[in-house]
This record gives sequence, C-alpha cells and structure tokens, in this order.
Amino acid sequence: MPAPILSIEQLHEFLDREFPQIHVNGRVLAVTEVSDGRLVMRLDPSDRHLRPGNTVSGPSMVMLADVAAYAIILAHIGPVALAVTTNLNINFLRKPTLAPIFCECRLLKLGNRLAVVDALLTQEGAEPVAQATATYSIPPR
Repeated sequence: MPAPILSIEQLHEFLDREFPQIHVNGRVLAVTEVSDGRLVMRLDPSDRHLRPGNTVSGPSMVMLADVAAYAIILAHIGPVALAVTTNLNINFLRKPTLAPIFCECRLLKLGNRLAVVDALLTQEGAEPVAQATATYSIPPR
C-alpha cells in the first residue's frame, strides 16, 4: 500500500473545515494513528450514543466506521471532499459498553475510482464489537 500523504493533524483540519457537523455535540472522534494502508480512529461515546441496556448504538458505530474509512482514503489520496460512500456493510458482533471504541481501518483496494476498506471496531481488552466493509467512489482527479 502507498504511504499516507496527509498527517493526523491535516486530516483533523480537513474534517473540521469540511464536516464541522461531526462535532456538533462535542468532539468525540479523533484519528490516533495513520501509516501505510492503515488508520485508527477513536470514538469517545457519551450518554447520547447509548441505547437501552447501556449499549453504544448501532448508528454510532456505523458513523465511526464510515468516517474512519473516509479518513484512511483521504490520508492516502489527499483532501478530496467529494469521495463518497457507495456501500457500507456492518456486522455487529458484541455489545459495546460506554467506553472508547477504536476503529482500525485497512485499505483493501485503492484504485483510481474505487476504494475498499476493512474496519474492525474494538474496545480495550475486549473481543471486536463490530466489523465493517466500506466502498467509496473517488471522483476523477
């Protein structure tokens, strides 16, 4: 896989500028690592992310997987705001608790028009809570 061309700081600046709505109720997402074909994003869930039974909601985990997939693609192709999700499939594996969730993404394919990302969502000291595969359409450059 190619080396990333955007740093963690550049990714945060881009997301803050182009998608400020992801931080409407406070900053809960942050890229923690980026390297060749790999990125880790952290979600710090709050009460608003919970469902009955004190579990983090599915939509919150989908958001994490989708934003992390977008971030790994941008880290490797540059700030292309119009790259869009064309498919996202998620498998919920275990009940997540109200604790940070980490999404480790790996680029499976990075082509000129499509990118495919595998995303594994985990919590500290626990088995994976979800796994997603996302496909993004990359606009012509």
